[in-house]
Amino acid sequence: MSQHIRPVPQTASARLRLLRHDDAGMSTVEYAIGTVAAAAFAAVLYAVVSGESIVTALTELVQRALSVTF
Repeated sequence: MSQHIRPVPQTASARLRLLRHDDAGMSTVEYAIGTVAAAAFAAVLYAVVSGESIVTALTELVQRALSVTF
């Protein structure tokens, strides 16, 4: 994947115009936001799953499954 490298404009107005329309780095920001959102979701999921009611329900489910006779 090749990127086009532009020469640095010499005038301030040309630099501002370039910065206003340049979106290089947007994908990096999007990945960072996605990573933070995934980490927050994982923290919430961990808090829910490690709660006492879920642990009790899962323990009862496993005990019931192990006590079934065929």
